[in-house]
Amino acid sequence: MKQNITLAIDKPILKRAREVAVRRGSSVSGLRAEELGKLVKVEAAYQQARAKALAHLDSPFHLGGAGIADRAELHERKSLR
Repeated sequence: MKQNITLAIDKPILKRAREVAVRRGSSVSGLRAEELGKLVKVEAAYQQARAKALAHLDSPFHLGGAGIADRAELHERKSLR
């Protein structure tokens, strides 16, 4: 369902917007709706990527390697002496 909205815009910008709309075979209203649709999609994609990145930060990454011994065991290693 579509709904009309009112937009206050400076006359020089409106004139240029009409020229752009004519070149694209559209109307100023059509241009506005298209650009707002793109903006909403970009914002939704950003929010989804942000949520995914934050979820990755909450789970630890295994980088390989073995666990590190405690401090006392490290100082007792005879191979280092």
